[in-house]
Amino acid sequence: MSDLFSSFAQSASGMQAQASRLRHVSENIANADTPGYRRKTVEFRQAAAGWYANDRPGVELGPVRLDRRDLPMIYDPGHALADDTGHYLGSNVDLILEVADAREAQRSYEANLRMFDQARQMSQGLLELLRR
Repeated sequence: MSDLFSSFAQSASGMQAQASRLRHVSENIANADTPGYRRKTVEFRQAAAGWYANDRPGVELGPVRLDRRDLPMIYDPGHALADDTGHYLGSNVDLILEVADAREAQRSYEANLRMFDQARQMSQGLLELLRR
């Protein structure tokens, strides 16, 4: 039975990590037109052992990092942030990449949700057998 509880914890950690990833992707999309904004990236890492049942670790997000690619120079002499040459620093957010990341995070979240539901159904079936 503890393996079932461990699978609940692992699926929940995956859902939590994907939800956090989706929040960062949404923030990037919202700031795609913000001058000087750098895209935020996150990576997954193994959660500390012992936090979940049976010392089976889950997944968690690592530190948030800023994309270090150069910011594009945008020519708009009428912009309030434009320098003497009429340029200002734009954002390095690529909307196509962000939409792809959002779709991947959504699908990973759904996969973890299905695993959680399968474990729930299995534990329900086990409880029904024990009642008999």
